[in-house]
Amino acid sequence: MTRDGRYGGDDTPDARQGGMFSDPYAGNYDTAGRYTPPPPAAAPPRDQYGEARSAGGRHPGDDPTNVLHFEEGVFDGPPPQEPRAEDGPRQPSSDDEYVGGYSYAQRRKDDYGDGHYDGAGYDGAGYDGAGYGESGVFDRTETIAAVPADDEADDQSWDDERAAPAAVGATAAQRAETTASSKRRKRGKVVGSLAAVLLLIVVVGGGYFAYDRFMGPGLPPDFTGPAGPVAIVQVNSGETATEIGREAADKGVVASADAFYNAAVQNAGMNAVHPGFYAIPTNVSGVDAVSALVAPESRVGALVVSEGRQLHDIRDVNTGAVRKGIYTLIAESSCYDDVGATQCLTYEELAAAGATTDLDALGVPVWARDAVAQVPDRERQLEGLIAAGSWDFDPSDEPVEVLRTLVTGSAARYDETGIVEAAPTVGLTPYEMLVAASLVEREALPDDFARVARVILNRLEIDQMLQFDSTVNYALDETELATTDADRARVTPWNTYASVGLPATPISSPSIGALQAVENPETGDWTYFVTIDDQGTTLFADTYDEHLVNTRLALESGILDSGR
Repeated sequence: MTRDGRYGGDDTPDARQGGMFSDPYAGNYDTAGRYTPPPPAAAPPRDQYGEARSAGGRHPGDDPTNVLHFEEGVFDGPPPQEPRAEDGPRQPSSDDEYVGGYSYAQRRKDDYGDGHYDGAGYDGAGYDGAGYGESGVFDRTETIAAVPADDEADDQSWDDERAAPAAVGATAAQRAETTASSKRRKRGKVVGSLAAVLLLIVVVGGGYFAYDRFMGPGLPPDFTGPAGPVAIVQVNSGETATEIGREAADKGVVASADAFYNAAVQNAGMNAVHPGFYAIPTNVSGVDAVSALVAPESRVGALVVSEGRQLHDIRDVNTGAVRKGIYTLIAESSCYDDVGATQCLTYEELAAAGATTDLDALGVPVWARDAVAQVPDRERQLEGLIAAGSWDFDPSDEPVEVLRTLVTGSAARYDETGIVEAAPTVGLTPYEMLVAASLVEREALPDDFARVARVILNRLEIDQMLQFDSTVNYALDETELATTDADRARVTPWNTYASVGLPATPISSPSIGALQAVENPETGDWTYFVTIDDQGTTLFADTYDEHLVNTRLALESGILDSGR
């Protein structure tokens, strides 16, 4: 550019016209500087296609003032290609409109589809190409290479030169996911509807079942009364209402097990029913039967035998109180009301049954039968064979059957301690161990069981008299802790002051703890012991002199004073 604002170099009219600061209206001003429009130009000639051309036969775009220059026919597509020999002669289609031997219309359709060119993609040499998407919108992101001019390019089809159409909108995976999601929603609605229908069926069906079972015409057979004689129904551990109902039906309490069950599941008191025997009237409805079962007074045949209890009653010398024996406790536990009358076993019936010589009928264990058969007093032959603890028996049974229930149950408990296996180690028979355990129970408190058991075994080993006051009192109708000289001088099968060795029978029902103490006695050389106060404090000694000192303490406390 020169200092007067003109471009330097070529100063031709074309160059000046193309200058940046040239005036396009130059030559159209009058002498006063006013603009005078030029006369209208004649219409330019048109070519064979009806397009306007300049006087020189060029298109308006061929004016040298335009930035881009396009050669004639550049929009007609790539130069025509000669068909290859191997492809055979090309057969033009009736739809082809050839321009210079090439189908312009077909090429536009191939290149652009049904889309419209958006004004981009041309350079000075021609169309540099980006294809159109499926929607017909021009995509600038991908380009189509210019048609190769060499022979190798001629071997490639135009379809290979076009870029793959870019995806517009959702991808195939997204469309698949959308379809799957829609299907899942539909399935969810179907499943939800089916679940609702199923729930409705269950509720309605369950309601109908409950109505039919408990109130409807399908009710099971049931008695309406009046109540008949009492029956004894047993409830075993772990039994269900259905099983209890079967026994109640078998014994005529209810008309059917189902009638009992229907009432049982509606009575919360069934949760408090314990194993045992219950007196329930017969010929009653299921509701009345269950109500009778859960009533506390219906429980019968429940027996508790405390540790150290004897078969027969004894009276305390000092207080006159009667300590009930096991036979008396059984008799009291057997009572129940039956149609206004009280039914009970009696002490006399039980004592007579316990004296029978049929030891098998009484349930005497095999390891005790020989010794029991030799007991000098038949009424005491079951002493110790009914163990301490809680028991249940059917009070409607005969006395022998009741005793058999208690004796066999006790033998099972003794066997669980290992009495048979421990006997050879201890040096006693199982029955003798039971006798020794009864002495431990009556002579000591639980903390001293194992040491008293050792004293007994030590004395038996050296053939020393046991001299236990408890053995003296056993044969007496009235007992006390202390004994008199006359009592100790009385010779009985049980008085250990009168003979060496163990008593003829146990003198009470020992606890399991006392029996285990004999099976596993504490190690020691003790041969004496004495209780020195009414709290049960017991002192042990190895020698007689030590024992005399301990006995003096007992005398001073007054615990050895007789009430006779």
